Amino acid sequence: MTDLEAELEPTTEKDAFIAPVAMEEDPDELFAGDRGSLDSEVRRVLVRLLQRRFLLADKNRGDWAVLLEHQNAVESRLHDLFLQLIVDRDRGVAYKQQIRSDELDIPILLRDEAYNRAETLVLVHLRTVYQRESTAGEESPRVDVEDVEQTVLTYFADADGDTARRQKMIRAALNRLRQEGVVDEESEGRYRITPLVEIVLSSERLRELVSWLTEQKAQARPIDLEDESGEDVDPDLADDRDLEGATL
Repeated sequence: MTDLEAELEPTTEKDAFIAPVAMEEDPDELFAGDRGSLDSEVRRVLVRLLQRRFLLADKNRGDWAVLLEHQNAVESRLHDLFLQLIVDRDRGVAYKQQIRSDELDIPILLRDEAYNRAETLVLVHLRTVYQRESTAGEESPRVDVEDVEQTVLTYFADADGDTARRQKMIRAALNRLRQEGVVDEESEGRYRITPLVEIVLSSERLRELVSWLTEQKAQARPIDLEDESGEDVDPDLADDRDLEGATL
């Protein structure tokens, strides 16, 4: 082959100076028309923060590492949506809050999802146990479902519905708190209380609720779980969260 023939020989993909890259392998474009600038793993963490109420380090180690490495970028995207990122490194939990302002017209993206009455009562017990056991040096306080039922049921008068119904609602409350990561069910009916309980229910709010419940018990007032319409009542007790609702 002459030098001229070599110059005219068609260039193959193997010999090309810049080989074509398939779209799905191009880090700058994850899908057709993609105009995003974040890496795929950072985008996934951002979506999970939007989907979930909390991102827990011990349950999502990979996502947690990505979040800490790219925290500024994730915060920037959330700020574009008027959301604030809260990262508690000591407790290993991250969550978002709705930004609110009297000076700006901010559209509200997050729904307020207050705990219902039974969930609040269970939280009060869990938070009390966690505080007591942690003060005594216990790193992982635990409770049994029977213990939770026995304590929470004392907040209700004998005339306030049947015990079976209230037990069912208490167990449903524990199940929701398990799904949110406030407790971990290590075995059937045995729960480990996580540090997340301190974020969900602050010490100040705990004192207010305990004082209120103590007063109700002293006056022997029944605490109705629901009114006749089936809706939760008494927002002072039900709406006890320190966080905004964290699902879209």
